[in-house]
Amino acid sequence: MPTSALNDSGTGSTSQEAGPRGEDGSVDTSSDTLGSLLRAWRDRLSPADAGITASRTRRASGLRREELADLAGLSVDYVVRLEQGRAHHPSAQVIGALARALHLNDAERDHLYRAAGLLPPAKSHISTHIPPGVQRLIARLGDNPLAAFTADWNLLSWNPLWSALQGDPFVMPTAQRNLARMIFGNVESRQYLRPSVSANGPDQFEAAIVADLRTASSIYPDDPGLRSLIRELRRTSPVFDEHWSRAAVGHHTTDQKAITHPDVGTITLDCDVLTVPGSDLKLVVYSAPTGSPDTGKLDFLRITRGVAVTDAHITA
Repeated sequence: MPTSALNDSGTGSTSQEAGPRGEDGSVDTSSDTLGSLLRAWRDRLSPADAGITASRTRRASGLRREELADLAGLSVDYVVRLEQGRAHHPSAQVIGALARALHLNDAERDHLYRAAGLLPPAKSHISTHIPPGVQRLIARLGDNPLAAFTADWNLLSWNPLWSALQGDPFVMPTAQRNLARMIFGNVESRQYLRPSVSANGPDQFEAAIVADLRTASSIYPDDPGLRSLIRELRRTSPVFDEHWSRAAVGHHTTDQKAITHPDVGTITLDCDVLTVPGSDLKLVVYSAPTGSPDTGKLDFLRITRGVAVTDAHITA
C-alpha cells in the first residue's frame, strides 16, 4: 500500500481549527498529548483486529508504527514525529485517517481531534468514521468483494478481493473515488469503473444512485462536499441533471450486475448494499451462488490477483 495518500506535513486544508481554549487563549487538550494517545491506542490494537497476519515469532502485541502508517496512508517518519510531539498542527484529514486505522470509537475519535487542537467532525457533516466492528468485518470477510462508502458514495475502505474485481482504488486520485462521479462524471472519472450491466437496467441503477444522493442531501443539507458534488454533476452531466429534476428520494439497496473483467470475462454477481445501525455507512457486498461458475471466477481472482495480502485498505 502506498504511504503517500495524505500530505505528510499534516497541513492539509481544514475549516475547523482548535477546540476549547483556556483563559490564556491556548488550546485545551487536557492532560493527554496526541503522541501518548497514538502510542496507547496503537499498542492496544492487535494485528488480527487490524486485518494483518502476524508471524508466530512476533513480539509486539499491538501495531508497529510502520503498520499504523500503512493503514492510515502516512509515512512512517510522520507517524514517528507525531508520536514524539515533533510534528505540529496535523490536518483533520490526517487525524481522521489515524482514527479509522486505530479503530477508535466515536468518543475516542473526538478526543483525538481535540488532542490535536481540532474540533471533532460536526454532526452536520457526512461522517467518514468506520466503526471498529465494521473494520474487522472488511478485513476478515475475504471471500466476497466488500467496500464501505460514505452517505455521498465516497469510497472509504475495501478488501483485497474488491480491488481484484473492480481494480485497485489506489490508482485513482482521491477525488475520483466517488461512485456517483464514476457513473456520471467526465471520461477521466468513468474510466475507473469496470464496465457492467445492471439487471434492473442502467436507467434504474442511475436513478437509484441519484435518489440516494437526494436522501443524503436532505439529511446533510450543509455538507460542503455533498453540495459541491451535486452542483458539479448537475452542471456536467445531463443524465444526472435529468434524474435530479425528477426529485425522487430513496435508497440504492440491491441489484445484480454482470461485470466485464479483463481476466475472467463476464462475471454475474448479486450486489447488496447493507447499512450499519447508528451510521450512514453503506457496505457494498458482491456474492455469487455457491458452486456456480461465477463463484469459481471469484476464487480465481482471489488466488491470482495478489489477494494473499490480508489487510483491508482504509483511506483518508
